[in-house]
Amino acid sequence: MALGDLMASRYSQSSVVHLDEVASSHEDGDLFSQRRDSDTASSSHGNATASTTTSLAYLPQNKVLCEPRHEAFEGCAPTGPSENGLVSKWRPKDRMKTGCVALVLCLNISVDPPDVIKISPCARMECWIDPFSMAPQKALETIGKNLSIQYERWQPKQARYKYQLDPTVEEVKKLCNTCRRAAKSERVLFHYNGHGVPKPTANGEIWLFNRSYTQYIPLPIRDLDSWLKTPSIYVFDCSAAGMIINAFNELNDWGGASGSSRDCILLAACEAHETLPQSADFPADVFTSCLTTPIKMALRWFCKRSLLRESLDYSLIDKIPGRQNDRKTLLGELNWIFTAVTDTIAWNVLPHDLFQKLFRQDLLVASLFRNFLLAERIMRAANCSPISYPMLPPTHLHHMWDAWDMAAEICLSQLPSLIEDPNAEFLPSPFFTEQLTAFEVWLDHGSEHKKPPEQLPIVLQVLLSQGHRYRALVLLGRFLDMGPWAVDLALSVGIFPYVLKLLQTTTPELRQILVFIWTKILALDKSCQVDLVKDGGHIYFIRFLDSMEAYPEQRAMAAFVLAVIVDGHRRGQEACFEAGLIHVCLKHLQGSAPNDGQADPLFLQWLCLCMGKLWEDFTEAQLMGLQADAPAIYAPLLSEPQPEVRACAVFALGTLLDIGGDSCRDGAAVGGDEECDDDEKIKAIVRSLLSVVSDGSPLVRAEVAVALSRFAFGHNKHLKSIAAAYWKPQSNSLINSLPSLAHINSSSSGYSNSNQYMPHANIVSSQIGSLLRVSNDNLSVVRDGRVSTSSPLANSGIMHGSPVSDDSSQHSDSGILNDGVSNGVNHSRSKPLDNSMYSQCVLAMCTLAKDPSPRIASLGRRVLSIIGIEQVVAKPLKFSSGVQHGEATTASPTPLAGLARSSSWFEMNGGHLPLTFRTPPVSPPRPSYLAGMRRVYSLEFRPHVLNSPETGLADPLLGAGGSSGASERSLLPQSTIYNWSCGYFSKPLLTAPDDSDEILARREERDKFAFEHIAKCQHSSVSKLNNPIASWDTKFESGSKTILLQPFSPIVIAADESERIRVWNYEAATLLNSFDNHDFPEKGISKLCLVNELDDSLLLAASSDGNIRVWKDYNLKNKQKRVTAFSSIQGHKPGVRSLNAVVDWQQQSGYLYASGEISSIMLWDLDKEQLVNSIASASDCSISALAASQVHGGQFAAGFVDGSVRLYDIRTPEMLVCTTRPHKQKIERVMGIGFQPGLDPAKIVSASQAGDIQFLDIRSHRDAYLTIDAHRGSLAALAVHRHAPVIASGSANRLIKVFSLEGVQLGTIRYQHTFMAPKIGPVSCLTFHPYQILLAAGAADACISIYADDNSQAR
Repeated sequence: MALGDLMASRYSQSSVVHLDEVASSHEDGDLFSQRRDSDTASSSHGNATASTTTSLAYLPQNKVLCEPRHEAFEGCAPTGPSENGLVSKWRPKDRMKTGCVALVLCLNISVDPPDVIKISPCARMECWIDPFSMAPQKALETIGKNLSIQYERWQPKQARYKYQLDPTVEEVKKLCNTCRRAAKSERVLFHYNGHGVPKPTANGEIWLFNRSYTQYIPLPIRDLDSWLKTPSIYVFDCSAAGMIINAFNELNDWGGASGSSRDCILLAACEAHETLPQSADFPADVFTSCLTTPIKMALRWFCKRSLLRESLDYSLIDKIPGRQNDRKTLLGELNWIFTAVTDTIAWNVLPHDLFQKLFRQDLLVASLFRNFLLAERIMRAANCSPISYPMLPPTHLHHMWDAWDMAAEICLSQLPSLIEDPNAEFLPSPFFTEQLTAFEVWLDHGSEHKKPPEQLPIVLQVLLSQGHRYRALVLLGRFLDMGPWAVDLALSVGIFPYVLKLLQTTTPELRQILVFIWTKILALDKSCQVDLVKDGGHIYFIRFLDSMEAYPEQRAMAAFVLAVIVDGHRRGQEACFEAGLIHVCLKHLQGSAPNDGQADPLFLQWLCLCMGKLWEDFTEAQLMGLQADAPAIYAPLLSEPQPEVRACAVFALGTLLDIGGDSCRDGAAVGGDEECDDDEKIKAIVRSLLSVVSDGSPLVRAEVAVALSRFAFGHNKHLKSIAAAYWKPQSNSLINSLPSLAHINSSSSGYSNSNQYMPHANIVSSQIGSLLRVSNDNLSVVRDGRVSTSSPLANSGIMHGSPVSDDSSQHSDSGILNDGVSNGVNHSRSKPLDNSMYSQCVLAMCTLAKDPSPRIASLGRRVLSIIGIEQVVAKPLKFSSGVQHGEATTASPTPLAGLARSSSWFEMNGGHLPLTFRTPPVSPPRPSYLAGMRRVYSLEFRPHVLNSPETGLADPLLGAGGSSGASERSLLPQSTIYNWSCGYFSKPLLTAPDDSDEILARREERDKFAFEHIAKCQHSSVSKLNNPIASWDTKFESGSKTILLQPFSPIVIAADESERIRVWNYEAATLLNSFDNHDFPEKGISKLCLVNELDDSLLLAASSDGNIRVWKDYNLKNKQKRVTAFSSIQGHKPGVRSLNAVVDWQQQSGYLYASGEISSIMLWDLDKEQLVNSIASASDCSISALAASQVHGGQFAAGFVDGSVRLYDIRTPEMLVCTTRPHKQKIERVMGIGFQPGLDPAKIVSASQAGDIQFLDIRSHRDAYLTIDAHRGSLAALAVHRHAPVIASGSANRLIKVFSLEGVQLGTIRYQHTFMAPKIGPVSCLTFHPYQILLAAGAADACISIYADDNSQAR
């Protein structure tokens, strides 16, 4: 494997990089929630026959809706890589350079100062020269020259070096001024050697000479400071040097404000009360020697204290072969190890900001401070404490010095043989290998909450060596993977320039790990995009993206890096555009056929995002994308199984839509053909978007809303005119229907009863509620089937559609638009596409505004506001009886969305509605867009046909152009998929989550519980089942609509007509939680199901209108979170007023089956969050009951309004297995249906409203083999136990009957178990516990009771 064994071993355990062998190695399917193909999952149970005894079939192993996208979709908007905050702290504030070095030596050789009494023998060496070995003047010059050379080693090219030997005050002043002039704003270094003059004074003066060397002349530090100014660094090598530091500190205190802005660094050889060491073991200038020749000084000092002191001749230390900057030589290696050790000590001991300032800002300062750590170590051994400003914590006892001593010893032990034989092979020190091993040990056991790994600076040093580089990068990659905190630490150590430079290498084995490291860096800090483009780094990643030998996951990382490079960065966009990124991405998108092994979802996701970010607001790239036929390449991606891929494809298509905008048209090529061609492509994009407007994943629909808002912005005028024509009141004339919207049918056929409800579909090809038609002679509003002339609406000018009535009852045309009408306004710039497309877009926008996910509904409303459709805010009315009361007026909040008009315009027209206006009415000022739309489901979206103070539709609709300026543009909703996707890379990618063991343990425990109880159920003999163990008054106004018992805890969940969900613990008799399924309840919840019941279960609530919402943490008070929401039913039959959705969930296959007043059964895969099939129900009637087999994935049964029953199996080509009509005596709707307990796939129980229960075995007999007449014409509910041989039926006549599978009546329940024992209410719902013999019953009087078998209590 190309990434090397170490990375490979990490990757192979990873949930990210799915190598082929990995996919098969994990059987548990939970650890990484692997996607299991529904076909294989279900077919494994497909051959089970009645004789099979496997109980595994009962317990599905799959989990759905537990991906990261389900964590907090409705929550806060995600943030992508940061541009500041935590991140930019690591960047050195402003790199500095030391431009000039002033060396002042006051040695006065052969004359000792009066305040020094020297010992004998005494330290004499200055700059490794014995001043008494030559004439004083010559010695002085040689020492000056040597000191200059010693400093030059640390910063050879940039700085100028000037020295003054035994100078006067004037000469020093001149030197300082010259240096400051030469250095300009750079740093100046001032080195003072005062070994030949008295100690500094308590007043803060250093001593110089007069011209004739007969006197010592003081120089106040204040003067020196005023000449050198700032930034500066001082080195004082003299006794009592601490005096000068004290003087500087006082100077800064006096300076006040200037003190804080000063950049002044001081290094002094000893404290104020100390004298320099005089031992002959040291040179006289031991401090300077440590600072400028650290290796020589360290080795000499070490040899005296080492076991080598007998065998090693000191003079050899001066002959160490090699160059300091050549790491392959002995001297170079020693220098390299010394740098690594001192850097590591500093990084581990110093505060972060101080480390950055002293060790990362200025090359010379960093070297001096590294060497200062050595001076502290050596001089403290001689009872002398070097000090600095800023002060450093003590470092002389740090344990890394031991590592240095060991490395030094190993190197020195080779020294004699290397000097004897210059050709001898030098053996590198094991120092770096050992330190990398120490780092690896930390990686195995460390974490964010432990002490950071102290080897990090050494890893940085190791990147310089080719031999260690690969291992260091792999370990660094593992470290960065631990989280953003680790990336921040590595960046603050100074890793950035190293990994940036490595992008210039062509070594193939480094490519993958470098891409991984850059992925981690950019996931934290987006600002690096600038450096990458400046250094041409983007080319490296484009090449990697295009290489076929890397794994798709790694190429996805390269696509991520490129996406960050072009994100909001025009220079980056241009660079990648010129480097041919578009063609590379489109080529790989084209090459990834849907079922191809290459098509890794993560790779596809990031190819889409990378393209989208490149096209965003960059016209040239968009044009090239259109020319390269991007819309056609992206279209197939909209049916990919992963919602993330679909959402990213929508995002990419949306960024291309800018070209459809007015602004670009003018500048676009004038060539007609090309423009037509572009128009076709824009149409293709819009068609693609419309195809996923009702996708099962909110992630995708949110992107569709954002993309449509861009389209609406670009084609604003056309959409507004369509919207206006669409909702414009017409006189009694027939209007052409909208083209290409076959499913929109007349929504009214007069009123037969006042309880008919208005349709409220959620997709393009369905009715958008009734469309307003009010004619001349009928100004009054039709309500409840009666004409109310006194309606306040007639006077206040508000038109409305209520769920109980239909304003279009006068006209059955929901025709919308005269094809040619454009409201008499000649649109200038943006060329219209075609009207049918605009109409579909308007419908799609309305669909989104009614979305079951609040976040998408609000996006949808923002899109509608762009084309001038706004809503009056109205609150829902809670109503108890069947009659809806309350009229729509602007004054009183109503559940109806109304249309308000400005009174001036209204009065001007004498209060009559039908107007055909061709001139724009005057618009009153427009306040900000009304946020918050109440009552989405019965909502009618209408533009204010006449101008209203709230919206002013007519003005932007008919006005000339409106300003499509940048200000408006900034109001467009923003896509979140990119930021959301970036979060993936900042999480650990190489390690499995920690809690997987815990999850598996809980799962095993539940499996065991389930198996034991299934066995009990199968062998139990139920006697009566009328022993009430709990009763709960739910306080529901309209009674319970549906109930559910939780399998592993004593919890019952109930819901009512107004979609309030309550969760109750029946053992403790406490209410755990109560919440609204959504804010605009319509007809109640038709079904509650548990998803992933064996794991962390989710609550699926299906509303009667077909909307599905899934909740997690639903039993924690006010902590419930919406995991996902979508509309499961699409398109309905003509004349249908309400959907009465029937829904069931099948864990085995991961499928949700949904139907209702429609001619097909929708099959949703909740893992893919996608409509995978729409099965024709093969009947003209609608489905009234639906049951999915909990044993055989893919099988379900449906009961119809006409009493027929059909069995389906989605694994067979024709889907429909058979049809039967068991309910023959009296044809009434099937009220309940269910599979009989056990593994037999063909045994069904069906109950009709007439009260008969039929037992069917569909394979052997077409007719029922057993019939029970349970209730006389009033059966309301049926429950079939999943495993025990028992069924229950409930009647509106306040009665529950329990039967065995042989048809024997086991018991009757009439009474509640309260003290007075009143009768139970009319039964509305029944359900059994999945693994125990418990029956829960809900009644119309809001009381829920739970019954157990007598035996169960005895047991």
